[in-house]
Amino acid sequence: MSGRPTSQTAALARLGFADADRAAQLLADKALAGLVDPLDDVFSDGLPDALGAVADADLALLSLVRLMESLRATEPNRRDLEQGSGTQVRGLLAALRHPGAERDRLLAVLGSSTALADHLVAHPEHWRSVTDARPLTVAERIAELTGAVRDHGEHTAYDALRIGYRRQLLGIAAIDLTGGDPVETLPDTAAALADLAEAALEAALVIARDEVGEQADLCDFAVIGMGKTGGRELNYVSDVDVIFVAEPREGVDEADAVAAGAALATHLMRACSTSTGQGTLWPVDAALRPEGKNGPLARTVESHRTYYERWAKTWEFQALLKARPVAGDRELGQRYLEAVQPLVWQAASRDNFVEDVQAMRRRVEQHVPPAEADRQLKLGPGGLRDVEFSVQLLQLVHGRADESLRSGTTLEALDALARGGYVGREDAATLDASYRLLRTLEHRIQLFRLRRTHLMPTGDADLRRLGRALGHRSDAAKAVTAQWQQQAREVRRIHERLFYRPLLAAVARLSSSEARLAPEAARDRLAALGFRDPGGAIKHLEALTTGVSRRAAIQRTLLPVMLGWFADEADPDGGLLAFRKVSEELGSTHWYLRLLRDEGSAAERLAHVLARSRYAADLLVGAPESVAMLGESGGLVPARREDLLRRMGAAAGRQDDPEKAVRSARAIRRQELFRIAVADLGGELDLAGVGTALSELTEALIETALGVAVRSVEKTVGRSLATRMLVVGMGRLGGAESGYSSDADVLFVHDPLPGAEEKTAQEDALAVVQELRRLLAAAGPDPQLGLDADLRPEGKNGPLVRSLASYRSYYERWSLTWESQALLRARPIAGDPDLAAAFTELIDPKRWPDDGLDQRQVREIRTLKARMEAERLPRGADPKSHFKLGRGGLSDVEWTVQLIQMQHAHEDTALRTTSTLDALAAAEAHGHLTKGDAAALRESWTLASRLRNAAVLYRGRPVDSVPSDLRMADGVGRILGGEPGSGADLAEHYRRVARHARTVTEFNFYGKA
Repeated sequence: MSGRPTSQTAALARLGFADADRAAQLLADKALAGLVDPLDDVFSDGLPDALGAVADADLALLSLVRLMESLRATEPNRRDLEQGSGTQVRGLLAALRHPGAERDRLLAVLGSSTALADHLVAHPEHWRSVTDARPLTVAERIAELTGAVRDHGEHTAYDALRIGYRRQLLGIAAIDLTGGDPVETLPDTAAALADLAEAALEAALVIARDEVGEQADLCDFAVIGMGKTGGRELNYVSDVDVIFVAEPREGVDEADAVAAGAALATHLMRACSTSTGQGTLWPVDAALRPEGKNGPLARTVESHRTYYERWAKTWEFQALLKARPVAGDRELGQRYLEAVQPLVWQAASRDNFVEDVQAMRRRVEQHVPPAEADRQLKLGPGGLRDVEFSVQLLQLVHGRADESLRSGTTLEALDALARGGYVGREDAATLDASYRLLRTLEHRIQLFRLRRTHLMPTGDADLRRLGRALGHRSDAAKAVTAQWQQQAREVRRIHERLFYRPLLAAVARLSSSEARLAPEAARDRLAALGFRDPGGAIKHLEALTTGVSRRAAIQRTLLPVMLGWFADEADPDGGLLAFRKVSEELGSTHWYLRLLRDEGSAAERLAHVLARSRYAADLLVGAPESVAMLGESGGLVPARREDLLRRMGAAAGRQDDPEKAVRSARAIRRQELFRIAVADLGGELDLAGVGTALSELTEALIETALGVAVRSVEKTVGRSLATRMLVVGMGRLGGAESGYSSDADVLFVHDPLPGAEEKTAQEDALAVVQELRRLLAAAGPDPQLGLDADLRPEGKNGPLVRSLASYRSYYERWSLTWESQALLRARPIAGDPDLAAAFTELIDPKRWPDDGLDQRQVREIRTLKARMEAERLPRGADPKSHFKLGRGGLSDVEWTVQLIQMQHAHEDTALRTTSTLDALAAAEAHGHLTKGDAAALRESWTLASRLRNAAVLYRGRPVDSVPSDLRMADGVGRILGGEPGSGADLAEHYRRVARHARTVTEFNFYGKA
């Protein structure tokens, strides 16, 4: 006998008891008299195995002891209690002594839910609701609960509702826990819970009518179930989402009827959610009603319809997918559905549908607290919301034409989508299985304490119980965690591409398990995504994916995700077209396919760049091999001037023909422009970085082309050049602040070699300049680079190139103040370094005069600026939004800064810079501008420069003003980091900034107080 306790403990541990010693003590508790054989100390008729089969054997045993104690305590006859012969005790003992459904159900409930065990202990007579549980119809549930609240006896109506609700909940849990695979039976359980909620709402409405009194007779009243209640897929514990409808009865004023409906709604909500001695049911949430929490609780059908027709957002139509009458006047509820349902199926045709969908996705992803993301069954990556969101979006897109998709139940809708060919069968099966598993996990977690939660537990005991509830016996905690995480990964993978993948099956011959979208359905889907030419997009997809080649197979894998990336940008059509062109050029090259397949970030970046920027797309189509830089480490770091000169020089040097030589250098420029554009679009370069990179690229090309032009002229004249050459950058090039649309403002300088005739030197220099301009102006692989020499002495009327001596003579005798001002940004960029130093020494006294400016010169500059404002602004241009010449634009800022430079650079050497922003910073630092004025000028100049660059990137060609076209404005706004739809505010934002800068200009440049 001394060894028996040890063997008993070991046996209990093998059966699944976590605390076998405590279990042995509980087995000997007198509350279990009649169930335990005192000679054997074990349960009779295999009851140990039955306990070992439940989720938590320890909990089941403890709860059984508590239940027996409570039940024995309620027997009126002490002898009956001692002998176990009371009616209730006898019945329960009989159910527990023998194997069968009754015992299995009771132990399963006791081993899965402390909350339901507590209810049984408080109401032990309800044990038969567990052992005798059977599925009930909605009508039976309603009759039972409404009867309970009408004849509530010693309890209040509120308590009667709660007691009756949990009594029915016991039966649902008993069937759920013992009805087979819970994943398979999930829809029945969820539907039963929704039916029970429906019955509770009807019973609560009975209470509400009693409390409201005669006012309740003023209206017909209906409760519309939303969310999981409406979809008959409710959790064990969940908010119950509803909308209330009230219609005036004959002779009743509408306002009085709506007030009566609001009163009924208020009392109904209170009857369900108020906490009493018997606890609470769940919150009734009416926040999905029109205007949300700010709107009236109840409305008429016509009021609802008017709101949805005029004001509703896409998410509100998405919510209406699950709407159904659940309480009150069912005929009124049906009238409500008939009024609003047609509007639901038109939602995908709304102008802002794509933007709304994108915004909804972002809100869902941002809603999850970071600390909970890895545990979220509902909102985390691969969670329930991913499945529901995908299904609902597909319903909204295709449900207008296909009524079979209009189910409010997620799994039914998913099945319909698969049967209709909108989702591949394998994907649908995976999502179905994953959704069932995730919901089952959610149910088991909530059932334990009947608390609303969507988080996976972290405690070992909780995870062990959860794993055992799903059938895991060996290392249950680890097994259930792995099962959940694997399914979540599958859901996320499918969710990322589900909205796009079926398109490919419409245009390519995929496996039989893939979806088959009809052409019309494919066009609808593409239009909903934001493609403006769905027919053209289908042709591109067909060209990319048709066939059995390795390229087509990889494209079929890539495009489902890439379509989503295209659709996230302002021009998905342009992105897809450019991708097709690039792929047709490179599709057969092994490195391109490997880059897209293995470098996920490269494929994503490529899709976003192509659909965001026509400028970058055109560059890449012209040089498809440039895509390789997207997969290179450091591939988006702009090359420096020295490296560019080396590469361009080597490329040009391999060609004897001058045109081919410069074209080779320009091909490198094209690649580098693409590199800069991609880095800019990705936020890896700021405005200054872009300006420097573009300026150095221009300088390198001019330097290389100048060398080619010199060699070409020398070959033509049959001798060495009689002069040294220099190209001086002016304007934004001289300030190293070039934009994508900037011409190259330059001056051409030469200096005859010792002994050379001036006429010969001038002729040689002119020939070189003309050849340089010809070579750079010829059709080439890169965007045209114009060399603008209009800032030379005498402007267009002066000689194209001058000698250093001629420049000296002109500047000493004839130059005007504006020409000195133009020299503020002069910077040698190509040619002879000694000549560059000599020219710089020549112009420094002119641009930074020793005594600054006198009043006559200041007036001259102001007068010229005013004349420019009046005469040079293009006809029809808006002076409030023109980037360069508009009020507060680039010209205002630059002339203000340049006036300060010419007035004070002789004493403040920090002002001696060709950079506008550097000069502005120096002017602020030395007190020539207040901090506020400098900030206003800096903001305006920076915004105008960024807008001008972004407009070129989006459109592919120069844009002078803030775009008035909303589509273009949206594209420009997105490049600047704005949200979709932010383009509508772009013009006003720029005008506001420019107005401030104009005020500063008028005070500091024109001297207006």
